[in-house]
Amino acid sequence: MKHCLLVDDSRVIRMVSRHMIESLSFAVTEAEDGRQALDACRLSMPDLILLDWNMPVMGGMEFLRELRNSKEGDKPKVVFCTTEYDVDCMRSGFAAGANEYIIKPFDQQTLEIKLQQIGCT
Repeated sequence: MKHCLLVDDSRVIRMVSRHMIESLSFAVTEAEDGRQALDACRLSMPDLILLDWNMPVMGGMEFLRELRNSKEGDKPKVVFCTTEYDVDCMRSGFAAGANEYIIKPFDQQTLEIKLQQIGCT
């Protein structure tokens, strides 16, 4: 079974996203910020990371840069799931190593399509 790490400071967003991801047969773990997410990745590198942009302690961009520079940090597919829809933000996210970008709020169908596009289903 593939493993997804949900990284978002909103408990509600994590709950909704968890339901969507579990329906796609992923095992799911959660983190409230980038620091917790890095700790989780050190324990077990996921196949997929759904990543929020703006979070306390460590934001999505800082997490992504550290992840991609870590051992096996190139392995997970990373999808930014954020309200940041500015083109410069998107470019920055892709330059830092994101594989895809989804604007919140998103639905099951949008998530499935994005995951198919990056070969993660």
